[in-house]
Amino acid sequence: MESLQLLLQGFETALSWNNLFYCAIGVLFGMLVGVLPGLGPAAGTAILLPLTYGLEPITAIIMLAGIYYGSMYGGTITSILINTPGEAASVITCLDGYPLAQQGRAGAALAIAAIGSFIGGTLSLIGLIIFGPIVANQVLKFGPPEFFALVVLGLTLLVALMGKSLIKGLIAALFGLSLAFIGQDPGSGYIRFSFGVTNLTSGIEFIAIAMGLFGFSEILFNIEKGLDNKNSTPAKIKGLLPKKEEWYPSLKAIGRGSGLGFVLGLIPGLNSVIPTMISYSMEKKMSKTPDRFGKGAIEGVAGPETANNAYSGSALIPLLTLGIPTSPTIAVLLGAFVMHGLTPGPTLYQTNPTVIWGIIASMFIGNLLLLIMNWPLAGVWAKITLVPFKILLPILLMVTIVGTFSIRNNLFDVLVMLIFGVIGYFFKKIDIPLAPVILTFVLGSVLEKTLVQSLTMFEGNFFEFFTRPISGVILAIAIISLLWSIYGGIRGKKVGVDDVEI
Repeated sequence: MESLQLLLQGFETALSWNNLFYCAIGVLFGMLVGVLPGLGPAAGTAILLPLTYGLEPITAIIMLAGIYYGSMYGGTITSILINTPGEAASVITCLDGYPLAQQGRAGAALAIAAIGSFIGGTLSLIGLIIFGPIVANQVLKFGPPEFFALVVLGLTLLVALMGKSLIKGLIAALFGLSLAFIGQDPGSGYIRFSFGVTNLTSGIEFIAIAMGLFGFSEILFNIEKGLDNKNSTPAKIKGLLPKKEEWYPSLKAIGRGSGLGFVLGLIPGLNSVIPTMISYSMEKKMSKTPDRFGKGAIEGVAGPETANNAYSGSALIPLLTLGIPTSPTIAVLLGAFVMHGLTPGPTLYQTNPTVIWGIIASMFIGNLLLLIMNWPLAGVWAKITLVPFKILLPILLMVTIVGTFSIRNNLFDVLVMLIFGVIGYFFKKIDIPLAPVILTFVLGSVLEKTLVQSLTMFEGNFFEFFTRPISGVILAIAIISLLWSIYGGIRGKKVGVDDVEI
C-alpha cells in the first residue's frame, strides 16, 4: 500500500509540465538513437548526456531514462522495414520481421513488436515497484563485505558472459580497473598514477571516457565504413494489426518474453542481446511448426521484442537498489546520477523517494508515448535512416566535443574523450569488448572502497568473507562462474555472445 501511495506521488511529479516535456524529449531522442544504425543506446545516451547539464536532477534522469528505453523501441522499426537493425538487440527481429515486411505484412510485425514492447516494459516496471523496495530494505542490512561480494560477482559474470574470448574479456576488465585506480587513494589519501598531471589527481572523468569509448569510437568506425548510406527504401506499411489466429500464439510469446527478460535483467554482466536470443530460441523450440521461423513467424518478433524491453526495465533494479550497473548503458545512467548529486542504492529510497518514484512513474508515461510514436509513425521514423552519414556524423562529432567540454568547462576532458575514442576504435578492430572496460571502471572504486573497509573490519583476514553467510555464498557463486568461463576458454568454446553495444 505504501508503494502505491509513493507511486501516485511519483505520477504527480512526473506529470508536471516540465518533467512531462523532458520525458517526451527523452523518448524522442531515444527513438532517434535506436533508428539510426551504428549508434546504439550506450553511445547515444553518452553523447546526449551533456544536454541534461543544468537541469534539475529528477528532470535530467527522467530524460536520460527516456533515451535509454526509447532506443530499445527504435531499433525495431528499421529491422522490420529495411532489414537494418538500429541497435544490436534488434538483430534477432530481422530474422522474421523483414520477411513479414516482404510479404506485405510490415504493419502486423510493427504492431506486435510495439504491443509486446509496451507490455514487457510495463510488466517489468510493475516488478520494479513490487521488488525494488523489498530489495532496498534487505540491502540496507548489508555491510561492506556483502557489497564487495556483489561487485565481485558482477565482475566475474561480466567476464564470463561478454566478449569472444576469456583472454580479451580479462584484458578489457583489467584495463578498466587500472583506470579506476587513477587519482586519490581512498584509504591513505595519496595520489596514484597521475604521472605529475594535475588534471589526473582527482581521477579521470567518467563522462569523457564513456563518450570517447562509445560515442567518438562509433563515429570513427562509421567513417571507416563509408559515408554513403546503403539502406533501401522502407517497405510500405499496410494493415496495422495481426491476423485473428495470430493473437493467441503472439500473446503467449509476449508472456514468456516478459518473464524471461525480467529475470535476465537482474543479472549483472548480461546485455540486451542475450534475452532476445534466448527468447527466439525458446519460441522456435516450443512451436509446433518451427520451420516457419526465419520465414515470417510473428512469434519470432513478439517474443524477442518483449524480452528486450522487459530486460530494460528490470535492469534498473540493481542500479536503484544496489547502485550496481548491469550494462554499459546503465553505467552511463549511474554516471548521470552521480553527476547530478545523487547516489543510487538502498539509501536513495529513504533519502530521495521523490526522485525514485518520479522516475518510475515517468517510465510508465514514456512507454505509453513510445507505443503511440512507434506504431502509427513507424514509416516516418524509417525514413530518417536515409539521412546521409556525411551530414549526420559531423553533427554527432560536434555534439560529442561540445558536450564533453561543457561538463566541467575543461579542455583536458575533451582530450581524454578523443584519446579513448581512438582506443575504443582499435579495441573494436581487434575484437576487445568495450563493455567490461566501462563497467569495471565504474565498479572499480566501489570494489576498492568496500575491500579496504572489509579488511579493516576483519583485521586483514580475507577468509573472514566466507564466514559471513551472504558474502560467502555470493563469493562462492562468483568463483564457480569464473571457473566455468575458464573451463569454456580451455575447451575453445565461446562462453557468451559476441561483444555488442547495449
